[in-house]
Amino acid sequence: MIREFLSKFRSKTWAADTIRRYMPTRDEMAKNRWLAPIAHRFLSPELWRFTRRSVPRGVALGLFSAFIIPLGQIFLAAFLALPARANVPLAALVTFITNPLTYAFWILVANRIGNFMLQIDAATAGYASGRLENSWWQAFVDFFQMAGVTVVGFLVMAIVSAALGYVLSSAVWRVLVARRRAKRLRLMEARLDRRLKAN
Repeated sequence: MIREFLSKFRSKTWAADTIRRYMPTRDEMAKNRWLAPIAHRFLSPELWRFTRRSVPRGVALGLFSAFIIPLGQIFLAAFLALPARANVPLAALVTFITNPLTYAFWILVANRIGNFMLQIDAATAGYASGRLENSWWQAFVDFFQMAGVTVVGFLVMAIVSAALGYVLSSAVWRVLVARRRAKRLRLMEARLDRRLKAN
């Protein structure tokens, strides 16, 4: 049992198989009522191929969509993938970095980043609350201050994560392609050696 489980991780195509298993299929996306009006456009085969340009674009758009809005990230990623010619299923899959289980964590991170970017410290907050006499109005202002800071944090996270995702996925793609080419060259050299020895 354990050996079978570990053998999956040793498989050369394990990562690709896992991505394909959790990615929405073309038929599933075509049947979605929100995407049906433009289904003929994003079902183009070129938007579903894994190429050196479409993969980094898909990762970047998926990360951007995941952090820029709290709901409907998959649809936003699919819409943005059309003009960018990005990989549609990969863009949709990457949006799952923000989900109901992790969203509280990302809100906290966004709030900290927003506070850092806007430099809203305790002294400023204390001055503002001291100027307000009505406790209800003070709570209202505090809520919108915190929400605004968090929105700024999410905006920064969307831009930075998209840029980092593009660069990292491009680098990983190049490494994988270089390994494949090196493997093919070794196989060709081995075959050539065998032929030469046979002659």
